[in-house]
Amino acid sequence: QVQLVESGGGLVQAGGSLRLSCAASGRAFSVYTMVWFRQAPGKEREFVGGINWNGGNTLYADSVKGRFTISRDNAKNTMLLQKNRLKPEDTDVYYCAARRSTITTMAADFGFWGQGTQVTVST
Repeated sequence: QVQLVESGGGLVQAGGSLRLSCAASGRAFSVYTMVWFRQAPGKEREFVGGINWNGGNTLYADSVKGRFTISRDNAKNTMLLQKNRLKPEDTDVYYCAARRSTITTMAADFGFWGQGTQVTVST
């Protein structure tokens, strides 16, 4: 079991930057593949990006590629999402999730979730 808590959300102007954190507690963080999803009201959760257990492999959605960067610090049990050149369409609740296997883009494949953090990008 691993418990996840997101932080760092807030209000930012378009073109700005924001960094989200996902702090993990419980069993060894380093064995988990970690991902970010986002969700708008009334819509399904959308894959944003993910990172494998040692940070050697990352995967991003086309919509964020080149603007968002995922990293992790296994010594601190933390995953980060650096978001640059933000757009109004990046407004969503952002969730981190974990699983003990390879990166996938399907929310149903992940059994451990945080509570989410709201990001609002204004024009």
